[in-house]
Amino acid sequence: MNTAAARPVRCVIADDERLMREQLRVRLNEVWPELQIVAEARNGTEAVALVAEHRPELVFLDIRMPGLTGVEAARQIAQMEVGDDELLPEIVFITAYDQYAVEAFEQGVADYVLKPAERERLAVTVDRIKKRLALREAGEPGNDAAPLQQLLHSLAAKMNPAGSAPQYLQWIQASVGQAIQMIAVNEVLFFISDEKYTRVQTATVEALIRKPIKELVDEVDPRKFWQIHRSTLVNANAIASVTRDFRGRQIVAVKGHNEKLEVSRSYIGLFKGM
Repeated sequence: MNTAAARPVRCVIADDERLMREQLRVRLNEVWPELQIVAEARNGTEAVALVAEHRPELVFLDIRMPGLTGVEAARQIAQMEVGDDELLPEIVFITAYDQYAVEAFEQGVADYVLKPAERERLAVTVDRIKKRLALREAGEPGNDAAPLQQLLHSLAAKMNPAGSAPQYLQWIQASVGQAIQMIAVNEVLFFISDEKYTRVQTATVEALIRKPIKELVDEVDPRKFWQIHRSTLVNANAIASVTRDFRGRQIVAVKGHNEKLEVSRSYIGLFKGM
């Protein structure tokens, strides 16, 4: 059964300019009349809240907004917990800055619309989004969170007014028993969070810090630390193997440690050959 045909695609629009929101709404109605625009946000904070409330399949985010930028809002959206039958929404950035848009398009994990939204260009974006959603309905991985996070890191660096390279976390001050210990980030095998603490695991030390994964993911080098679950970051150099268990879940084995780490559905694209 084609569920995509039976269930209308829902969308949230976020732009701090009311006229831009209105223009995009009109253009979308022209090129995709079946699309349901369920909410509109005036800033990034509202966008994150509305996405959490409505769980849309598609989000248009202005790349520069007050409070949270579109990139920062997308980071929070990419960290949202999803159910077994859910996936992250497709992201389309609204931007007046062509250099950001081109990179997003070339990465293939997000699309873009240049301001003002022209009907012809928007129709191209809509066609691509429809194809991506159809692949998701057919069981393809869809919008994987890991490459999306890497793109967002890259966009954030480009938006840095100083143009400087991002400075990633080098040391962690963590609790080991009753003592405080300095741990080199490069020695960390993986991070696992619960509601209050994050466990920092090296080959010889297990420590706790009061910092959630959603903050750590923005502070560590995404080329070295891969997010494989909303609560787990793993050092790519520490991955020994990836296998499937009897339920079909991908399981990461870590070098020098006997713990097995589950890969959640949003991140299975990291290991597409499995």
